[in-house]
Order: sequence, then C-alpha cells, then structure tokens
Amino acid sequence: MQQMTPIRVVLVLAAAMASSALQAAPATYRIDPEHFSIAFLVEHAGYEKLIGQFTKAEGEFVYDEEARTLQSGHVDVRADSVFSNHDKRDAHVRSGEFLNAKAYPLVRFVAKQYRSTGAAGGILTGDLTLLGQTHPVQLQVTLNKAAAYPFGHRKYTLGVSATATIRRSQWGMTYAVENGLVGDEVKLLFEFEALRGD
Repeated sequence: MQQMTPIRVVLVLAAAMASSALQAAPATYRIDPEHFSIAFLVEHAGYEKLIGQFTKAEGEFVYDEEARTLQSGHVDVRADSVFSNHDKRDAHVRSGEFLNAKAYPLVRFVAKQYRSTGAAGGILTGDLTLLGQTHPVQLQVTLNKAAAYPFGHRKYTLGVSATATIRRSQWGMTYAVENGLVGDEVKLLFEFEALRGD
C-alpha cells in the first residue's frame, strides 16, 4: 500500500474540512412581511368553508439548505389581525368566544424538528400556543424557489408553502362546536418568502 506523504495528508484533511463546512452552513432567514400570507378554512354550518386570514405576523428560522436541516424557528401572529371580509364577524372572532385577542394577543408557533423528505420539502413539527395553551402541530412543507431575488432587494430568497390541520377545541376554543355551527377542524395555510441574512 502506498504511503501518503505529509503534504498529501494535509491536502486530504483540508479537503475533508472544506467538504464538512459546505455540508454545515446554517443561515438565518427572516420572513418578508410584504410576502407573507396566513389563511385558514373552517366549516360554517355545513354550507361552506369560510376563508379567513391573519394580516400581521413575523418570524424567522435558521436553516441549512445544503443539509436540509432546521436548527430553530418561530412565527408570531397578531390575533387581532384576523380578517374574513366581514367586520361584525371579525369582531366576534376576536372576542372571548374564539381568539380572545385582548387576553392573548399573540398566537405563537415554535419549530421543534424538521424531517426532510427530499429537495422539495418535508414535515415540520412544532408547538402552537393559542389561548394560553400549547400543543404540538405538524405541517407539510413545500420548498419552492430558492435564489437571489430578480429585482428589488436582490437578496437570496427561499419560498415556502405549508399546510396543517388542527382541531381548535384542543386549545379550549369550543364555541359552536357541539351544535355544529362552526367546525372544529381548521385548515391552516402558509405562503411566504424568507430572506437569507448574508
């Protein structure tokens, strides 16, 4: 077996270290508030699935695109920013019978684990705090385009789509569940662009 010279050993070690560095390059991504949509669908008396939104939220996460690993992340949503295109209904949803936005102004999601299922996405688990209660939630994540923005800020941007389904009664939001006027199951949809901090 041919012995490696000291110089060759150094070169091999340097290459291995460089490869390792490429595989472990987590970066902080901040959600662009101008391109951040949170929507929900909930059944209304069996006639329709009402579509609503939250218009004010912020968040960031630490992600290694090469290794497809997530170190941390969170999203904070203003409960009083709920919007369903009907003022009286929105006031009701902000009330103590639903979001109780005065007592609990923030809905918070904290990421715990991300399992990549390939280059196109994965499964994100985390804790959702709503009405003062915290329970685990699982999101199906699709990773969209990742590239330098073609105009405007020109920053490296990652586009993300995610969905989750929860039962609001798990967080103690039981108004109109028993009589079936408002569905217990709520589908959540997230669409956003996140800017990498360079």
